[in-house]
Amino acid sequence: MALRRLEVTQDTPLHPAYVVWELTLACDQPCTHCGSRAGDARAGELSTDEALKVVTQLAAAGAREVVLIGGEAYLHPGFLDIVAALARAGVRPSLTTGGRGVTPELAARMAAAGLHTASVSIDGLERTHDLMRACKGSFASATAALRHLRAAGVVTASNINVNRLNAADLEGLFDHLASLGISAWQVQITAPLGRAADRPDLLLQPWDLLDVVPRVVALKVKGRAAGIVLMPGNNLGYFGPEEATLRSLEPDGRDHWRGCQAGRFVMGIESDGAVKGCPSLQTAHYVGGNLRESALADIWSHAPELEFARRRTVDDLWGFCRTCTFAATCMGGCSFTAHAVFGRPGNNPYCHYRARTLARAGRRERLVPRTAAPGDPFDNGTFDLIEEPLDAPDPRPPTPQALVKIRRPIREASR
Repeated sequence: MALRRLEVTQDTPLHPAYVVWELTLACDQPCTHCGSRAGDARAGELSTDEALKVVTQLAAAGAREVVLIGGEAYLHPGFLDIVAALARAGVRPSLTTGGRGVTPELAARMAAAGLHTASVSIDGLERTHDLMRACKGSFASATAALRHLRAAGVVTASNINVNRLNAADLEGLFDHLASLGISAWQVQITAPLGRAADRPDLLLQPWDLLDVVPRVVALKVKGRAAGIVLMPGNNLGYFGPEEATLRSLEPDGRDHWRGCQAGRFVMGIESDGAVKGCPSLQTAHYVGGNLRESALADIWSHAPELEFARRRTVDDLWGFCRTCTFAATCMGGCSFTAHAVFGRPGNNPYCHYRARTLARAGRRERLVPRTAAPGDPFDNGTFDLIEEPLDAPDPRPPTPQALVKIRRPIREASR
């Protein structure tokens, strides 16, 4: 999630240091993998005046960086006012965008308002990206957005959701992004959340990490020479032999995954004022309150839905994660990804260490759709987990178009 590491220690008081704020669900691209199913604005989205009051509360809570997202954040009528208010309050304003509407004029206005960093989402080379975004010309507009933002003086970065459609593009995409002068690249895997939950064939299988993770690490090393900081998203990696290289900012670093930070140093805000511990957490399960009804400080301090990662122990883990050597440190990896697979956190099959451990025994795990997602923003279905021989046939769909086609799971959820 974060393009830069939060500098916190065991003695740092818990506070929402890194906040991802969905300003609107209105969007100008119909992406096939969108976790929030963005398109139309939510009912009752915060007005500009209401949002500016939230800025004051974020600054008082100790927020260091606020990443504005959507949908498409620049479609909110108060977008530039909110950016400027964050900057005046001493909170670093950043943006994650698809970039379709970023003209030279808008980029200049973003810079003038005080936007520090913009990360443009590019999900592969041109054919792949346009297919995933279901929008011809999207790759060209995202590429142009990076150029416009950099010319305006905004620090530029990019991010990708890796899946079976675009994994082969990683090296070529790195070269393309390097040519555009980005400073950072976030690489995470596509989780079965929102529209991606409707397209299970698009998703990586757990054993695909045996190929993907070492390639990402090699690109991280290559990026250092090019002045690009490559950082994994919260659902990529975990304690394989390259873990320190994958997570460290410095070449000789010894960093590693330290557990889910949702509700500890991370917070998400939805466009109608709903607050949860991480922006990607499932709305139906993890919203702890609404800023129209409660103060941000009260929700952060008292909502039980935001406390799960603060009080979780190894006894809350299950399956492979409960028995893992790294259980007490990892705590089951990314919470929203595990929940998106099984309907609850605590056991995460998307783990490099786990895939390697099984592979040494000639085994692998395969995810098979069980129940469908209901069709709401930040929703999920569930999967069955099958263990099988490592060399079992791979039922991979034959064409890129098949990967983004909706395939409903075999057994619908019982209502």
